[in-house]
Amino acid sequence: MLENNDNNVEENVKNTLENQVSEETQTAVNEIEDVVAENSEKAEEADKIPMLDYASMELEQLVSELKKLIKNNPIQLIKPNADSIKSSFNIKFGKLLSEKKEQFLAEGGNSIDFQFSSPVKSEYNALLKDYKTKRDAYYSQLENQLKDNLEKRNTLIEELKLLIENADPKTMYNEFQKIQERWKAIGGVPRTKYNDTWKIYHHHVERFYDLLHLNQDFRELDFKHNLEEKQKLITRAEALINIDDVNVAFKELQELHRLWKEEIGPVGREFREDVWNKFSEATKKLHDKRHDYYRDVRSKHQEIIEAKLVIVEKISNYDFSSNKNHKDWQRSIREIEALRKEYFDAGKLPYNKSEGVWQKLKEATKRFNSAKNAFYKVEKSSQTENLKKKMELVELAESLQNSEDWETTTNTMKRIQSDWKKIGHVPRKFSDEIWNRFKTACNGYFDRLNSHRNGVSEEMEAVVVSKKQFIESFKENDSLTIEEIQDAIAKWRELGSLPRNARHLDGKFNKVVDAHLTKLNLGREEIEMMKFRNVIDNYLAQEDFRKLDSEQFFIRKKISETVREMQQLENNLSFISNATEDNPLVQNVRKGIQEFKNELDIWQLKLDYIKKLDY
Repeated sequence: MLENNDNNVEENVKNTLENQVSEETQTAVNEIEDVVAENSEKAEEADKIPMLDYASMELEQLVSELKKLIKNNPIQLIKPNADSIKSSFNIKFGKLLSEKKEQFLAEGGNSIDFQFSSPVKSEYNALLKDYKTKRDAYYSQLENQLKDNLEKRNTLIEELKLLIENADPKTMYNEFQKIQERWKAIGGVPRTKYNDTWKIYHHHVERFYDLLHLNQDFRELDFKHNLEEKQKLITRAEALINIDDVNVAFKELQELHRLWKEEIGPVGREFREDVWNKFSEATKKLHDKRHDYYRDVRSKHQEIIEAKLVIVEKISNYDFSSNKNHKDWQRSIREIEALRKEYFDAGKLPYNKSEGVWQKLKEATKRFNSAKNAFYKVEKSSQTENLKKKMELVELAESLQNSEDWETTTNTMKRIQSDWKKIGHVPRKFSDEIWNRFKTACNGYFDRLNSHRNGVSEEMEAVVVSKKQFIESFKENDSLTIEEIQDAIAKWRELGSLPRNARHLDGKFNKVVDAHLTKLNLGREEIEMMKFRNVIDNYLAQEDFRKLDSEQFFIRKKISETVREMQQLENNLSFISNATEDNPLVQNVRKGIQEFKNELDIWQLKLDYIKKLDY
């Protein structure tokens, strides 16, 4: 039996183990060891749960996603997703609550009497309570398991000490191997106890190997194997300095330290200091690289913060005092959105750095949003009045569309068309419906009026024949120049105006023009505008002012739709987190935005052209 002369070895070994490295290196080692100890307390990690774009989801969808998370995943793995859902839900519900309260007060209610309940909020609260209950139960069970594992490890340490004190050269190595296997099979322990427990265990392992009575062959074989394995870990640790991603390298280093402590036993005394120093030195190099990396990151964070604060200041000082109408406010909204885009494009920050700046941005935009909302509250009332006026015109037009008092009704129809243009916007959800009713009634009347007028004269019949022949000859020509196409368009108009029942020939001619233009090496914008001018000039030549009005209305509608689609894509882009410019999703969204911008330029050119016409 080997006598243990150091009665206080377990107290001393906690502070003396591997203290031969420098203080600076030991600091780096301690950082890694602390993380390894913390990880020992955690359950084994599974694959991360994908983080969805919760900020873009509505309340009902957020509740549905939270329900699926709780049902389909281990409770300990859903915290990042659950926290993100919680943040998005609180923001959206807070906005809904504010709107409901504002509506309540606007209707004459007293603030102290305001109450609002929602089924989706009740379901969300129940799910959140279920999540917290399951989470607390899991961590309570985990804590008990960690304590149980610690007791098992302490029991093994005592067994190892007894094995050393009652050393039997014939059986002790086999018994020692059994203890090692049992030690490795025990799960994590509380992180505050991990390093001390391991150091004490490791100390007694080395004591075992140093026993004079140990079979020399077994010892040398084990020492040789352990030395080879630790040298492999050193090589792997030294290679980590060449990995660009310091976080990946740091995580790998944590695993190497765990293997060093948990999987590989001691080496011969003559090698112990050398291998540990090499391993510690490799650890220090990576530690210093990681430290420099985060120092640079922190410096960039400050630059991003300062850039964001400059933009916040611009929003705070934004002057909207001269805004008088919808057009003014739409311009201001675009400018504020452009500043917000600059804010998000300035760079991403960790939560603890971004929250303060984000609150300043919210406060800066609050002043603008309050004024904007106040304007549109009044505007909504004005649009309701406009809707009433336009409905009166719709009903009047519908009542006259079958009239045969041609002179009086024609004058009335022209007057109400003029009145319609003078009335402002109506609520969007009614806009298309009332316009279609008004247009149908007016078109119906004027179609009947044109049918009533003189039929096709012999002169007009000649125009029809000549234009049909012109289309056929124009169609047969090939490889026309732009000048020849323009001459053909002029010649078409010189042939005279078509009667209403033959104006479909204009459409046929325009298609032939389009086909010839497509063959030319022209830009899309130039081709589109030539086609458009040809159509519009035909309407003007025929004095078909109804179609000119319809065309202008259609163009304005397309401009509004294009702007909305483009703004939606830009808004979606601001919610794409942790994405660089080379991200395929970002590139696809930016491509879509550019396409909408190109379309918008063409629609605007068309509107400018038709607005210049004097009709």
